[in-house]
Formats: sequence, structure tokens, C-alpha cells
Amino acid sequence: MLGGGRYRWLRRIEELDPVRDHHEIYRLSAGYEFPFDYQRALELALLRTYCVPSISALLDATGEFRVRAQQRYDDTALLMAEMVEHGYDSPRGREALRVINRAHGRYAISDDDMRYVLSTFVYEPIDWLDRYGWRPLHEHERLAAFHYYRAVGARMGIRDVPADFDAFRDFKREYERANFRYAPSNERVGASTLDLFASWYPAPLRRAARLGVLALLPPDLRAAFGFPAAPRWLSGALTAGLRARAAVVRLLPARRTSRLTRAPRNRTYPGYPRGYRPTDLGAPPPPPGIDPALLRDGLRRRPGGRVEGVDPVAVPVDDDPAP
Repeated sequence: MLGGGRYRWLRRIEELDPVRDHHEIYRLSAGYEFPFDYQRALELALLRTYCVPSISALLDATGEFRVRAQQRYDDTALLMAEMVEHGYDSPRGREALRVINRAHGRYAISDDDMRYVLSTFVYEPIDWLDRYGWRPLHEHERLAAFHYYRAVGARMGIRDVPADFDAFRDFKREYERANFRYAPSNERVGASTLDLFASWYPAPLRRAARLGVLALLPPDLRAAFGFPAAPRWLSGALTAGLRARAAVVRLLPARRTSRLTRAPRNRTYPGYPRGYRPTDLGAPPPPPGIDPALLRDGLRRRPGGRVEGVDPVAVPVDDDPAP
């Protein structure tokens, strides 16, 4: 694979089976072919989940997005990248899964909410790349993303994930139609996330950065957050800029090293992954005073804020559930 020109990774992807080789295809697509695009799309995917009041209410109650937004962003990005880079059944991938499952297992999260968040990781990057990718996604890449996250979902204990690509997309659309609506918790968590994105830029550019994110949000998301619309000209300029970027990237040589765990915007864990393990990442226990109704059955607080009881770390399954 040292030669082969701009489309060498695509030719490799064409040779692989999207069911059997879903991890390898997804690793090549996210780490070599479209690292910028997957990162931007997954940022918007996370914003999309905050349009659901049951999801934003829990995030708002923990206070993590108010006080540790950058760390929560870095934890999520790096834990997901560990599984993609090394495989969900590799030692580092299993470590990452245990950290994710422990964090989720502390709280009373509905199966539908978990399925929905998983669906955004499949379809938001596909939709982004259909608009802004430097080349069209191959059908193997689309199917591999579905089978990859379906396998991850099984290892997270997420039940009843549809076994068909189109059926899972239909679930996502119906869930959004039924659950997207404005709530103050949506607005608070969304505003904290916009502040985080803006903080990556020098102070004079932060207002423009916020407007840029708003310009990428469709009307249903802005309504669920209570955010104003960005100027129409800015939406057009951003679209033109992203498509111009794609035209330039199309002329570059094929990437030789994966960008998955080498995240230049990671500000919490300098030098990652050197000197770090996935177990160094992750959210703290629930804060004192959190509504007990938000905690998973079997967890309770003792004086001093310590949580005791069952703290699940779902063990990854041995067999790949992808059909």
C-alpha cells in the first residue's frame, strides 16, 4: 500500500467486505480518507442529541458541560477513536468500552435514547460527506459504518438496534420527529457547547465561530435549542468554503498515517496517546445533589457524596452481532 496514488485507500476499501471487514473499512475511512469530515460531523451529531429534552436534562444535571466542557469533548472523541483505531475487541478498545459503559451505567438512560445517540454516529457523518466530502462515499463505507456501530452498540448493552441500514435510519428520523422540541436544558447545554467550539479560536474570532456553527444547523435544531438563525449569506459562504476545501483535498496525496488518536485540538491530555491509557479518560461519578430519579436503579448516595451500589461496566460480547 505504499503506492497507488490518491485513491489507493478506496481501492483497498472496494476489496473488503462491509460486513466481515466493517472495522477495517471504517478505520480507513475515518482515519485516513476523511478525518476532518468525521470529526466535524460527529461534533454536529453530538449537538443533535442535545435537542432531545430527556438527553439534555441529564447532561445539564451533571453540570459537566458547564465546568468541564473541553474534557468531556476530549474524553468522548478519544474514547471513540481508541475503538476505531485499535478495534472494539482489542485491549485498548475494551478498556475504552468499559469506561464508556461505566459512565452510562450510572444513569437511568432509556433504551430509545441510547439507540438514538448510536444512530447519529452512523448517519450524521454519511450525510455530511454527501454534502462536503472530497469524493463520494463508497457503499462499502456506508454499510461498514452501520455494522461497526451495531457491533459497538451490542458491546454497550444497547438492545434492539435494527438489523438493517435503512431501518435504523428510519428509526432515527421517527425518533427526531417525536422528540425534538425546545427545552431550557437543551439551550443551556447547547450554549455551553457553542462556547466550547468558540474557545478554540482567538477572542476576536469567537463570535464569528459561533455564527459559523449556527449556519450549519438546520431549522429544526435551531428551534429545539432556541437559537437564532445565522445570516443566509453566511450559510452560503460556509457551504462554498467547505466544497472548495474538498476540491483542494482531492488533489492531495493519500494520507499515510491515521489521525484518529492524534487529535491536535485535544487540550486535556497533552501528547495523547503517548503516556495514556483509555482508563485515564472518562467522566467523574454523579455530583452530590443530583436528582435520584436520574440515577440507575441500584445506585444510591451515601453522606459525603459517595456513590455506592451496582456500577455496570458491560463486558464486551465475544461474537460480532452484525448480520
